[in-house]
Amino acid sequence: MSIVPNSPALAELHHGAPCWVDLATTDLQATLDFYTGLFGWHYSDVEGRAVAVVGGLPVAELVAAAEPSAWTLYLNTPHARATAEKAHALGGSVLGEPSELVTLLADPTGAVVGFRHVPPDWMFGTNGHGAYAWAELNTRDGYAADAFFHELCGFEITQIGDGQAVDYTLWDIQGSTVLGRQRMGRAFAPDTPPHWMVYFTAAPEIGTDSVATRVLELGGRVTVEPYDTPLGRVTVVADHSGAVFSVIDPSRVTPMTEDDYSSRIDDLDD
Repeated sequence: MSIVPNSPALAELHHGAPCWVDLATTDLQATLDFYTGLFGWHYSDVEGRAVAVVGGLPVAELVAAAEPSAWTLYLNTPHARATAEKAHALGGSVLGEPSELVTLLADPTGAVVGFRHVPPDWMFGTNGHGAYAWAELNTRDGYAADAFFHELCGFEITQIGDGQAVDYTLWDIQGSTVLGRQRMGRAFAPDTPPHWMVYFTAAPEIGTDSVATRVLELGGRVTVEPYDTPLGRVTVVADHSGAVFSVIDPSRVTPMTEDDYSSRIDDLDD
């Protein structure tokens, strides 16, 4: 796993850069309470949807819905409908009717991701406790995923594993790493579907372990206990409704051997 923080400026300017995350919930108030208790999020509006704010910048959206969903990542696009058409031509699936501003897609391996056209003054906070930190695609067909998103978004693809025991790629835009792709290994249950994992930041003064403990106190689950990586201390958790996400404290970096690294890559999200 490799985690490189995104920047608001990058999200504003480049096709394919992360620009938003949201979560649909059947109990909006309970979800607001959970994430307020976990990250201290404040909300700019509560009218069927609530925009979470960290340090004065929006970081996520919580939406009331008849059916719950996982955390959904959105990537920037100059035109959502055109992106949907291109994705379909490349073997992806378009979920619902796209508009000029937003579309949801499933890539050829089955993982769902959104594309959103954002204005020049769009703000997406990526600093502070509870802000977006990183996202990665977990799939069993890494080659197909890399090829699809390279054609769709123009990502530069870099393999950082050996491609066999450790198959992990970084996706870059003009030299800046914005996303990762991991091939799911033996640690994943056979019925685990391809999915995107969204990471939020744990502030150094709070730490990943404290966040994991707080998740339990708020009625959630810890699915992967906190562990050290060269890029920070990570845990994988589920909120009170079962929506899974990861938390990283990037200040807690620990050198690891290649064997340790391979093991942790394979264990992630078990």
